[in-house]
Amino acid sequence: MVASPLLLLVRLSGRLSGGSASSRMAAEAPPAAAGLLSAAFVTCPNETVAKDIARALVERRLAACVNLLPRVTSIYRWQGAVEEDAEVLLMIKTRSSRVPALAEFVRSVHPYEVAEVISVPIQQGNPPYLRWVEEAVAPE
Repeated sequence: MVASPLLLLVRLSGRLSGGSASSRMAAEAPPAAAGLLSAAFVTCPNETVAKDIARALVERRLAACVNLLPRVTSIYRWQGAVEEDAEVLLMIKTRSSRVPALAEFVRSVHPYEVAEVISVPIQQGNPPYLRWVEEAVAPE
């Protein structure tokens, strides 16, 4: 069975932060918190652009934390042709209410004509970490 890319990112995130994903994900956030936070994903053409965007998001308090996942391969259809590029993937933790402002900022500074900015709500996680994300990101 092949794991989904998002599941692989969650597992990788756990390894990068020094704990097992299963031990951190076992603690469920209070039901009221489900969906109040989001993980957003942005692809960048190189590490310099990725770091610049990541740092700006955190400095502007649009994100609590941004992980850079280097050397992802993207295969996609663009202007009628199938393309393949090496990219850097940003995994961004933020408040769901801040995703529109985050997306607007990324579009304003991103070099791509059509920047990938997508997000998924966070339904559960380590409660202290989720509280930290909420505190680190400026309210709307």
